Amino acid sequence: MASDPAPDDAAAAVNGHGNDNGHGNGPSPSKRPRAVISEAEIRVEFAHHDAAVARVNNGSFGCCPASVLAAQAHWQRLFLAQPDAFYFHVLQQGLLRSRAAVAEVVGAGDVSEVSLVDNATTAAAIVLQHAAWSFAEGHFARGDAVLMLHYAYGAVKKSIHAYVARAGATVVEVPLPFPVASADAIIAEFRAALAVAKEGGRRVRLAVIDHITSMPSVVIPVKELVAICREEGVDKVFVDAAHSIGQVPVDVRDIGADFYTSNLHKWFFCPPAVAFLHTRKDDPIASQLHHPVVSHEYGNGLPMESGWIGTRDYSAQLVVSEAIDFVNRFEGGIEAIRNRNHEKVIEMGRMLAEAWGTFLGSPPELCGSMVMVGMPGCLGVESDDDAMRVRTMLRKDFQVEVPVYYNSRRVEGQEMTKDKNGDPVTGYVRISHQVYNVTEDYERLRDVVNKLVSEGFTSSKLRPSEKT
Repeated sequence: MASDPAPDDAAAAVNGHGNDNGHGNGPSPSKRPRAVISEAEIRVEFAHHDAAVARVNNGSFGCCPASVLAAQAHWQRLFLAQPDAFYFHVLQQGLLRSRAAVAEVVGAGDVSEVSLVDNATTAAAIVLQHAAWSFAEGHFARGDAVLMLHYAYGAVKKSIHAYVARAGATVVEVPLPFPVASADAIIAEFRAALAVAKEGGRRVRLAVIDHITSMPSVVIPVKELVAICREEGVDKVFVDAAHSIGQVPVDVRDIGADFYTSNLHKWFFCPPAVAFLHTRKDDPIASQLHHPVVSHEYGNGLPMESGWIGTRDYSAQLVVSEAIDFVNRFEGGIEAIRNRNHEKVIEMGRMLAEAWGTFLGSPPELCGSMVMVGMPGCLGVESDDDAMRVRTMLRKDFQVEVPVYYNSRRVEGQEMTKDKNGDPVTGYVRISHQVYNVTEDYERLRDVVNKLVSEGFTSSKLRPSEKT
């Protein structure tokens, strides 16, 4: 796989005499074979992490190893040294190499199907903007439906309302149960919601499906749901897979969605902020998609529009090959990393559940490298605000970084699941496992929660009106 140019080659390109390979791809790739990474080298790669913090929250912001950060710094200095030459002779070549690397990793049919954007939220804006135009221009009838999961990412849910609901769409949510018992339960709920969306002869213009929901975290049977959409005549399917690449296998052609996006900075070791949006080159809609930031590249295709949205730092998008180099230092590459992270997070989740007398929020087969673990019911998490206050307390008072989730959903006809003491479990932690994590991180979380329980703590003590 092609790599970013070596420093000397990149500098030569800036100065106008790079080693072009005749295909417009810039300097020839450099090969840097390396030995399998050791535990000590992993610690060095992530030595910039705050050692005082038990960081079991890779899911929110990801992580970036020192070697990739060094490559990013090189690109930043190269731009600052001669910005004009960088823009005219280096930037697009580097972005093309990154897009080609992504295309190979995710099974895209052609590099033209891959655009690089800042994050999955930006990709959602691109897709939803087009849907909104389709309503505004009369291609879709007012009242046509857009389907999304109840547990869609908050920013994407707001984008759906900001773009398509405002333009005239009927938004229908899939009310997934939590805790989740099986993939079949998800599929059944999806079919039922799709039937609602089609009531009265409505056309379903777009289905927005998460590959891995953020909070609560559940791996969704996305290929099966895409197939159902095809059977039921849904116009387009957008898979918001912000957490997927690096956490679960991704083959965009096999999944079969019209649009698929994933962040490279969450689980694929790139620095913030870089993601990709995949669209099929044989789909006429590809030429109709536009970046919401209009630049001089408007009308030249989404990959080019996304590759220049004005003066900004593009370095995160230029180090994809360096991230792949890092991944390939692990025996078995990204597949082995995924498997180990999954096994360890399930092991740690079960350890916590046993210590707290609770359970996992979904079966292991619906988990990737993140797991929801029920907290003792006596902690009394009764709102989203309670959950955020507990999370803040864990960070500030105990140096444990972990998201806390309030389960407000009630499954019809089913009581809330209870812990070993008979208390309803309303609070969950979402733990992540990445290569830098160690068992002691999770043991600290275990011990802190046990300490809070033994001291009779409840989340009500953190509420402003009840503080003493």
